Amino acid sequence: MAFAIFHGAQSDVGRKRPQNEDRHCADPELGLFVVCDGMGGGNAGEVASALAVETIHRHFTETTQHPDLPLVGDLDDNVSPTTNLLASAIKLANHVIYKSAGDRPEWSGMGTTVVAAALTDHVLSYAHVGDSRLYLVRNQTIQPLTLDHSWVAEQVRQGLLTEEEANRSPRRNIVTRALGAEATVDITLGELPLFPDDLLLLCSDGLTKGLPPSTILDTLLDTEDVQTLSSRLITLANEAGGEDNTTVIVLAVREQQDQGLWERLRQRLAI
Repeated sequence: MAFAIFHGAQSDVGRKRPQNEDRHCADPELGLFVVCDGMGGGNAGEVASALAVETIHRHFTETTQHPDLPLVGDLDDNVSPTTNLLASAIKLANHVIYKSAGDRPEWSGMGTTVVAAALTDHVLSYAHVGDSRLYLVRNQTIQPLTLDHSWVAEQVRQGLLTEEEANRSPRRNIVTRALGAEATVDITLGELPLFPDDLLLLCSDGLTKGLPPSTILDTLLDTEDVQTLSSRLITLANEAGGEDNTTVIVLAVREQQDQGLWERLRQRLAI
């Protein structure tokens, strides 16, 4: 059974920030989807996130076209070639950001989170660094596929903070891993088989700061049009305060024979 992947994506500056330091990539031909949330404020967080997205996309494209090109870093024998390629692209992005920050004093201290997904042969490969997230919606339930690399998330996992205390903590914006922070980066990798009617959500923390998973789930189950879903999630994040930039990519997995029907429906809804 062949799958068709439909995507919707949107990014918004929010209501409190002067500029949008989020960047994203959605390339359905490659099956590559990336969300990055830049950090550093005046220290060029938007530069870090842009460098990350551009480097990941370029490396993924070049290596897909030329499989003999070497990958960056050691391979993980426990995951697929696609997941190893995703890790390689993120390692290269980390190197580019770290070197750029060292070469330009005005960029010193910049960094970015990343969550990336690659879809091939009915399998989802994913990788993340920081607190941007990936969710799976299956059988009308929502499941996080990533665990935040953040100070408050680690305190919650150790039982030292409750979820409510973490949401109120003045340290809730502190990430424990980021691209560009050090010469090397520790990337969390994962793989998952995909099934028809699965939904995937990649998002920066501007979404999850204001919306609980239950609200996100209700929204994602409300309509079939993925671009409409992306727009609604952005609107809800802003209505909840819009304290941060928010970026979302929604992916819908459909059976291939339904592609023409879904495309006609999408066009009709857009009109």
